[in-house]
Amino acid sequence: MGSFFNRYYDRLMGPVERRICHPVRERLLPQIRGAVLEIGSGTGVNFPYYRQADRVAAIEPEPVMREVSAKRARQSRVPIEVIDAGAERLPFESDTFDAAVGTLVFCTIPDPKTALEEIRRVCKPGGTLVLFEHVKMDQPALGKLQDWLTPAWKRMCGGCHLNRNTLQHVEQAGFRIRRTERMYKNLFLIVEAENP
Repeated sequence: MGSFFNRYYDRLMGPVERRICHPVRERLLPQIRGAVLEIGSGTGVNFPYYRQADRVAAIEPEPVMREVSAKRARQSRVPIEVIDAGAERLPFESDTFDAAVGTLVFCTIPDPKTALEEIRRVCKPGGTLVLFEHVKMDQPALGKLQDWLTPAWKRMCGGCHLNRNTLQHVEQAGFRIRRTERMYKNLFLIVEAENP
């Protein structure tokens, strides 16, 4: 089922993309400048939103999504290279990027803490981290429901965990949080942080 989800991701996510994700991407991504690392480009849905980046290195380990992502990269207004890599072991020198971006990706990364430590390594001092993620809700009943649903959800939806505490992982990796914004009863989280 996970490969089915990856193959039809854009269609399955269409309603969520139009109602929730598009406005957030439009607000966060056009202002990002310099050399940008995108973590888990998926199908490349972020690519049209980059307007001021000098270049984007977009990693994506899933072959079906990477193929779609590469097609969208060729249509982008900024140079984008799509790279076969996972976030826990980034194929870049330290202090390479001015900014790192992740949207709806930390739910699927097997080891998010290691991934964030790697992102911090490849980001320049003072570099920016911008995340838009769904996270574990802080309402006890809904959080327990997410915990209960996660094992089956992971199998059906390409490894997606419904119950990640991404903000905690960002802090543990040593980023300095500049701003957070919670949306839709705390189901979605925007994080803007800095590599100190």
